[in-house]
Amino acid sequence: MTATEYIILVDEADREIGTAEKLAAHEQNLLHRAFSVFIFRRGEQFELLLQQRALHKYHSPGLWTNTCCSHPRQGENVVQAGERRLKEELGIDARLIPTTSFRYNAHFPNGLSEHEIDHVLIGAIAEDTAVERNPEEAKAIRWVPLPSLEEELAANPLQFTPWFKEAFGIAKGHLGNLSTASS
Repeated sequence: MTATEYIILVDEADREIGTAEKLAAHEQNLLHRAFSVFIFRRGEQFELLLQQRALHKYHSPGLWTNTCCSHPRQGENVVQAGERRLKEELGIDARLIPTTSFRYNAHFPNGLSEHEIDHVLIGAIAEDTAVERNPEEAKAIRWVPLPSLEEELAANPLQFTPWFKEAFGIAKGHLGNLSTASS
């Protein structure tokens, strides 16, 4: 159906050290490069576009998370990869701004893990921008005002992916940079 996906393995300093088949990397807890995209819009207040992961995902199915996330391909930087995945998953064309990255290691009940250096990317779109959810990637999407999201995250942390809280904190801390991303 689809070609085997390979992801970029990295060392603790995020230097490329090789590649591995995607599922094998998650089975063997191999440190790899990833990105998390946060798309905001501003009406009366900032809202974040959340995605509920498709139920057939091999880890974290049905959990809420940032707008989209994935892994860059070999020869592709994280911003290019983020912009590609944003279009593939949600039909959105947006310029992304890199913020910073963080390392985390999460283990799942099915024996898989995420051991990533996750690059947080932010962008902004106009309120009337069309969003076209790819059902292969996302079960649902929704816009959430930031204060409501913070309350929900505090009350129901297990309804979100393990990387979301830290990545969201980083993205929220860089909202001032969005004026350079919006058109």
